[in-house]
Amino acid sequence: MRINKITGVNPKFIKIDLKDTLATHSVFNEHKDASGVIHFVAHKAVGEAVDQPLKYYKNNFYSLLNTLEAQSKNGINNFIFSSSSATLYGIPDILLITEKNETQRPFSPYGNTKKVAEEILDDLIRSNKAFSAISLRYFNSIGAHESGEIGEPPNGIPNNLMPYITQTAVGIREKLMIYVNDYPTKDGTPIRDYIHIVDLAKAHVIAVERLLNKDQETALEFFNLGTGIGYSVLDVINAFEAVTNSKLNYEITGRRDGDVPQFYAATDLTKEKLGWTVQKGLDEIVSSSWNWEQNLRNETQ
Repeated sequence: MRINKITGVNPKFIKIDLKDTLATHSVFNEHKDASGVIHFVAHKAVGEAVDQPLKYYKNNFYSLLNTLEAQSKNGINNFIFSSSSATLYGIPDILLITEKNETQRPFSPYGNTKKVAEEILDDLIRSNKAFSAISLRYFNSIGAHESGEIGEPPNGIPNNLMPYITQTAVGIREKLMIYVNDYPTKDGTPIRDYIHIVDLAKAHVIAVERLLNKDQETALEFFNLGTGIGYSVLDVINAFEAVTNSKLNYEITGRRDGDVPQFYAATDLTKEKLGWTVQKGLDEIVSSSWNWEQNLRNETQ
């Protein structure tokens, strides 16, 4: 197992569909001694969500509601929620985006599941004074573990930028599609706040410790997880070409439904309250992603 290679630990794995109420309750009944839950479950492709909204509402809500109900019933009252940023904040009036930015009706059903999920958590906490939660609002998580053992292996054509880049570079994809170059940005391509997945993972550990140590200031807290730096799609492509000494084949195409021109995070609150800052930059994101892609292809040959 890849996790064991990195950590020396074999985590227990139980495969169930969290949309299955009976199966979910059964697992939580067997693990009443758990301290809390980190909830990552969601379909997350913006374009697919626009085309298949009911699929997203069914999966993202049923899995959340069953988890919350089962853990609450068994007295497991600490919850970390994997939330989103652009989908909640929409097109911001000003940058940088803080946790005080007003959330908007998201452009995509995927984003709306995140917004409503946070409202569900708020309602649950109002009714259950023992329950506490932290919602971590991700900006664009990207990259792979430095060992090359864990990374992002998407099914089919990638929806996320970096695996699309690496699959194009390794020859799986004929070319990388860039969704438009007429946004009001420095080079016309969308600008995002790209955060290394390892930095993101470390923030979850800190958030769990905050819950278990009862360090929260309110029963439901929100924190941005980003770098505070915006990179355009072409910035990322240029960085990849420089780090790997390769040339990508790409094509400019039409806009993708659900996208916003630019956004990046203000992380002052996260630094102050969680004591967390990013450690890895764009070059490390690129090199770790490329290392993962190459290792993956070597394994399948």
